[in-house]
Amino acid sequence: MLEEPNPEEANLDVLNPATEEVIATVPAADADDVRRAVERAVSAQRAWAAVAPADRARLLRRFADTVDGHTEELADLEVREAGHLPGNARWEAGNVRDLLLYAAGGAERLTGQQIPVPGGWNVTFREPLGVVGVIAPWNFPMPIAAWGFAPALAAGNAVLLKPAETTPLTALRLAELALEAGLPEGVLQVLPGHGHITGRALVDHPDVAKIVFTGSTRTGREIMERCAAQVKRLTLELGGKSPNIVFADADLKAAADPFSFLDNSGQDCCARTRVLVQESVYDEVAALLTEALGKVVVGDPRDEKTQMGPLISRRQLENVTKLVPADAPGIRGTAPTGPGFWFPPTVLTGERPDSPAAVEEIFGPVAVLLPFTDEQDAIRLANASPYGLSGSIWTRDVGRALRVSEAVQAGNLSVNSHSSVRYWTPFGGYKQSGLGRELGPDALAAFTETKNVFISTEA
Repeated sequence: MLEEPNPEEANLDVLNPATEEVIATVPAADADDVRRAVERAVSAQRAWAAVAPADRARLLRRFADTVDGHTEELADLEVREAGHLPGNARWEAGNVRDLLLYAAGGAERLTGQQIPVPGGWNVTFREPLGVVGVIAPWNFPMPIAAWGFAPALAAGNAVLLKPAETTPLTALRLAELALEAGLPEGVLQVLPGHGHITGRALVDHPDVAKIVFTGSTRTGREIMERCAAQVKRLTLELGGKSPNIVFADADLKAAADPFSFLDNSGQDCCARTRVLVQESVYDEVAALLTEALGKVVVGDPRDEKTQMGPLISRRQLENVTKLVPADAPGIRGTAPTGPGFWFPPTVLTGERPDSPAAVEEIFGPVAVLLPFTDEQDAIRLANASPYGLSGSIWTRDVGRALRVSEAVQAGNLSVNSHSSVRYWTPFGGYKQSGLGRELGPDALAAFTETKNVFISTEA
């Protein structure tokens, strides 16, 4: 039975995490709002799917151009509601534009097959699923929302987007820009609200054909259970505890870049939060991290000197603090002490590989530094995690790079780089990091059903 909101849940107060000031109050959608939105989406999707692929692509390109023209506005919203640095926020708005352009190209290339069979012809068709629910996270509100809605729209689906409670503003503005660009009413709707009310109603609605969820593994499991009752299609992008494997022959300074785990204040499922270092260079890497963390400027995102902003909320600050006691041995930078949700850049040095800080996803500016002996030991430590989302491998030995890449159980690896996510390549996790793949050349196919048709040619 769906929970109805109490008066305190009727609205969402959006805070600036750098100041704790309320910057907006947004009405929260309840179960009836979701039901009505689904009805509109079902009707709109039929007409949208009937639009010629070239015309659908043209509208998505116009949407991309409209987003591009509002980059500064969208970035400003992201800075204020998520605490992102302005440069990062501009990149995120640009990523939405790029995702729409990439998906638009796919709309005209979503083809079936002709398969040779005896006695006739066999052809396949790609058909849209119908209505897709996208539940987006608060860490990268704009791009990850677009990971779902851009290919889903291109494939002919209607989308209901539920943003995180703390970051609804960019999603609401993107929906307005979609209408300005000429997308039909009802094709892209945004439903701000609470997960246990709005999100649950969206997941449970029988006319929502698929759910795309990015968030915690715990919530992902709950959504998976609810989808199972309806055999509802599902894509999950969940937690991570990604290794940064540093061999002795690596470029140590590049490998020890603290922004491999400090980007977005560590609120990144691909953050390289387990720094695994070969014993012979452990002390050197520790010294590099000590020097680097001491130079990281944490503060107001609008200050041009700032390199790292706040955590998203008081709740997230409390979660990080529970896993990282102030007296835990480690390397620490500094952070502001006034209003805002601040945590200093931290590398823990006294953890066991099986300690909570080394196993659980902290989702803050915290890494653990762990030594390994040889290649096999590095692989063992890298795989000693319930997660398998991302990771880096640093070595000048090409053979070793290939062997370790093959052995590490993760969906997105980079060699001699900390960058493993691009909109034109597949993204997804092993183990408890998720289910399915997003992005890349097959992104649209994940929002379609394949229909097979045999046509007899026998008299």
